[in-house]
Amino acid sequence: MFASLQDRLEKAIKTLKGEGRISEINVAATIKEIRKALIDADVNYKIAKDFTDRVKEKALGLNVLTAVSPGQLFTKIVMDELTELMGSQSTDINLKGNPSIILIAGLQGSGKTTFSAKLANYLKTKKNKSVLLTAADVYRPAAMEQLRVLGTSIGAEVYIELENKNPLSIAQNALKHAKERGFQTVIIDTAGRIAIDEEMMNEIAQLKTELKPDETLFVVDSMTGQDAVNTAKTFNERINFDGVVLTKLDGDTRGGAALSIRSVVNKPIKFVSTGEKLETLDVFYPERMAQRILGMGDIVSLVEKAQEQYDEKEAQKLNQKIRKNQFDFEDFLGQLNQIKKMGNIKDLMAMIPGVGKAIKDIDISDDAFKKIEAIIQSMTPAERKNPDLIDGNRRKRLAAGSGNSIQEVNNFIKQFDEMRKMMKNMNKLQSAGKMMKGMPFGR
Repeated sequence: MFASLQDRLEKAIKTLKGEGRISEINVAATIKEIRKALIDADVNYKIAKDFTDRVKEKALGLNVLTAVSPGQLFTKIVMDELTELMGSQSTDINLKGNPSIILIAGLQGSGKTTFSAKLANYLKTKKNKSVLLTAADVYRPAAMEQLRVLGTSIGAEVYIELENKNPLSIAQNALKHAKERGFQTVIIDTAGRIAIDEEMMNEIAQLKTELKPDETLFVVDSMTGQDAVNTAKTFNERINFDGVVLTKLDGDTRGGAALSIRSVVNKPIKFVSTGEKLETLDVFYPERMAQRILGMGDIVSLVEKAQEQYDEKEAQKLNQKIRKNQFDFEDFLGQLNQIKKMGNIKDLMAMIPGVGKAIKDIDISDDAFKKIEAIIQSMTPAERKNPDLIDGNRRKRLAAGSGNSIQEVNNFIKQFDEMRKMMKNMNKLQSAGKMMKGMPFGR
């Protein structure tokens, strides 16, 4: 995500590193490269020019502090302006209605149906809301079936009327159904088209007028760049939506949509979506995105994702087992599953400052753990609970059962043993530290 833009901005700002001070001459060269980088990322020319003009004005208007290099100061200015460009702060979704109605709009292929299910999952797990998904795309039976399958996978009810070809009628019946059964939120997945046409715009405008939704979200494929911004502008003129959702941010996106859309439609980006996993939906934080674009990582989001998977009771049990040197393959498999739930592995690693650039050309698949999982799943319950049971003959059986070589099985078990030893030693050090704190000289 934003890899090309990140590289270009970093090279542009590097021209100031080593300079003793910020001057009009060295800033001009940097500004020129930043403007080129933004335009190549499919950012609207006027937005790119206005952005770089503001950066230049701020840079020339500041004296460099003794403790801060020109490059560091300039990076801070660019980050602040990127944050401002994308909306300054996050904007929450409006759920005040009873039930609250959320209307989903966008072009065909933008990811509306998948997003609808992701949003339902988000509202269920993060907001503790009961959600009714509504299939109002009457032109594509496959979209209704897709929503039904996705809804079932997250335990959300999906309202479908296969024979009804009137989207407004379906939505109104869904609302009646929701009120009768006490649903707190109704998400309406509407039809899209390959391109904007009058029939589609009239249909979505009628739904907005008649249903009076609490929230209308425009879903856009971020990989379409400036085209996405133009589409958003047209939709906003007709239905005056409340917020934008950027999908497919894990693709080969140049970043133009994320950087331009707020300025063009003056509506906040509320969510960003990556991949097909229904857990991969994030609230959009402009400052965090600006940090990631500048290669500074996003450690706050990484910690939040980890906390979402954190179970305090399970963590205490695990800590006890580690202290007693009883950490086993079953525990290890559980930790792997928690990591996988956090999202795309490469995206997670890119949130660590300095790591994103190092791994940008490395292919890190979500299937990276499959070999390890296959080895553990080939073990008997007794072997999982007691790693010391696994001798040479058992290792041969595990290799055959998991489709790995003996060497791969041996390497994994060796790494696991080393990890257990490290955990044991860390606990010894922690215990010693606590004992020393209680002594007069340890205070």
